[in-house]
Amino acid sequence: MAEQTLVKPTYKETLGRFFQRAFGVSDQHALYDRSIVLIAIALACLGLVMVASASIPYAMREFDNPLHFVSRHMIYLGLSVVIAAAVMQLPIQWWEKYNPYLLIAALALLIAVLIMGKTVNGATRWLSLGPLNLQAAEPAKLFFFVYLSGYLVRREHELTQNLKGFLKPLAVFFVLAMLLLMQPDLGTVVVMFATTVGLLFLAGSKLIQFFALFMTGVLAIVALIILEPYRLKRVTSFLDPWQDPFGSGYQLTQSLMAFGRGDWFGTGLGNSIQKLDYLPEAHTDFVVAILAEEFGFIGVSCVIALLFVLVAKIIALGSRAVARENVFAGYFAYAIGIWISFQAAVNIGASAGILPTKGLTLPLVSYGGSSLMIMSIAIAIVLRIDYEQRVNELQATRTNNRGKSHE
Repeated sequence: MAEQTLVKPTYKETLGRFFQRAFGVSDQHALYDRSIVLIAIALACLGLVMVASASIPYAMREFDNPLHFVSRHMIYLGLSVVIAAAVMQLPIQWWEKYNPYLLIAALALLIAVLIMGKTVNGATRWLSLGPLNLQAAEPAKLFFFVYLSGYLVRREHELTQNLKGFLKPLAVFFVLAMLLLMQPDLGTVVVMFATTVGLLFLAGSKLIQFFALFMTGVLAIVALIILEPYRLKRVTSFLDPWQDPFGSGYQLTQSLMAFGRGDWFGTGLGNSIQKLDYLPEAHTDFVVAILAEEFGFIGVSCVIALLFVLVAKIIALGSRAVARENVFAGYFAYAIGIWISFQAAVNIGASAGILPTKGLTLPLVSYGGSSLMIMSIAIAIVLRIDYEQRVNELQATRTNNRGKSHE
């Protein structure tokens, strides 16, 4: 017998086997878009690096442990992967079937946080679950979008034909918004409002209703800002932060300094000055400012490009699902895409001085266990939608081929 020689697999074959074992796909026939997974992993890894870089000085001063936030963030990442893997096993039909109960869960969480929540910096937004703190607004957003997607499927005709069908989901949103404003959390309300408006528009609501809702929402947000002194101060400081650089405009001016120091290519990883007790919340809401300082315009542009491609793929997936009459899955994908894009735009815009400062994390990047885990669940849902679409298409192709062979 001829001696058999071992052939070393190529890099492409090794990578294909890795994806097949880890994600249940083959290199030739992927059961979902692996680029979505790779983009999410890239953003999460970048987030871990930036949280480490931005938080070390603060962690050293407050906890005498430079890796305090890094270790916690790694635990959150591990939990996010486990939870996302479990959510991947749930069919989209499960979300459609139980969306009313998930809405009740969202209401229960927002009420519970007002009764027994943990107050930090004057805001009551967290529920203590042993060693973990759950920000109730994060799952509430996801559950409301599940409900809204289900409602648009159940009441599609009513939505497009009369005002009553258009106002029902807005009444639910109003209740959730009131509970969120009692925390207070205007940033989450704005994100939910923008996603609701976008989803109602894509569902085919009348243009006059759409514009009326948009203008009403804008006027309501303006009124909420004017009637609350600290919100008004944020807006006025956003318009001219240098007028009070050591008071109301302090955080934004420090963020703008970080952007300015970063220039095109940045000062290098770990070389930020603003994180040295100058820029508050550097590892959470203003992680983009540290990213801009250490990696410059090029680094921020790469992050924006990754987020843009991710959102574009999710929106395209929603369009394909709706075109193939998987309407709930399509609307759900639309909601997740709008949610990620708007929240990212607000976070980056606030750091760059384009928008007023809001307490919103950068999806998959900023420090924050609740945000990271819920965003991971959202990505897992997107992958499940893509998986089911591809399986249905494959089954339809096989059925057609069998029909042709019998002919």
